[in-house]
Amino acid sequence: MAAVTSSFTFSALTQSSQRSLALSSNSQTFRFRVGFSCHYVGVRAANSASKMVLRCSSSVTDPPTVSETKLNFLKAYKRPIPSIYNTVLQELIVQQHLMRYKRSYRYDPLFALGFVTVYEQLMEGYPSDEDRDAIFQAYIQALKEDPEQYRVDAKKLEEWARAQNSTSLIEFSSREGEVEGILKDIAERAGGKGDFSYSRFFAIGLFRLLELANAMEPTILEKLCAALNVNKRSVDRDLDVYRNLLSKLVQAKELLKEYVDREKKKREERAEPQKANEAITQQQFSSL
Repeated sequence: MAAVTSSFTFSALTQSSQRSLALSSNSQTFRFRVGFSCHYVGVRAANSASKMVLRCSSSVTDPPTVSETKLNFLKAYKRPIPSIYNTVLQELIVQQHLMRYKRSYRYDPLFALGFVTVYEQLMEGYPSDEDRDAIFQAYIQALKEDPEQYRVDAKKLEEWARAQNSTSLIEFSSREGEVEGILKDIAERAGGKGDFSYSRFFAIGLFRLLELANAMEPTILEKLCAALNVNKRSVDRDLDVYRNLLSKLVQAKELLKEYVDREKKKREERAEPQKANEAITQQQFSSL
């Protein structure tokens, strides 16, 4: 497989500018900035000298390392994965690990829809549907989340979006319903009333909603971003990255298919003389 190479990368699927988390792509090192707070818990005087008890505590527990998350994935799925898929999966799980353990991270169904969309695009054409599902399970479990919840929530949002149009999609706040409630909760948190961590998976989830509702006009995306209190400029930038990645992924899969077809033809050509020799040998023995 040395003849098949690809240059696409999913390293852009996370952000490094968050205060709680820093990523240095040049040195390939990761650094967590953990909030640290101190408070006084007691003061007493003895022999004219003041003694003060100072207690410090971290605002977050130590998250698992990237290596631990990757190891959990490899333990959960032990079968070999073709390199064209495995290379991207390994990079993708590193990026999602960084998203997952940011202090502001909170799971939401729109994020899940975005990830499931990316995963299905990546694994399209995988040799075995059963293995593809098993890899998904191992991947999400390695991040200490529920793969079934990802699937259920993504399907729920997809079914809802198919029943929407350009108008109803952006007017979710004026209606009641399960998905409408999910979107309202996101809008409140993104507006500063709770934990919200924007990511490119979130942007891809938005794009999927628009796609399924057949509401691809730029003005609809702008209105939907405003309704969710999300920066449209960030969404536009991240969707451009996503489209570019998909294009490169398609090219890489085409290269793989060409390589497999070429190798198959070579094997067939090598096998033809051998079959002919076997036929001649069999004919000679038959004439004896």
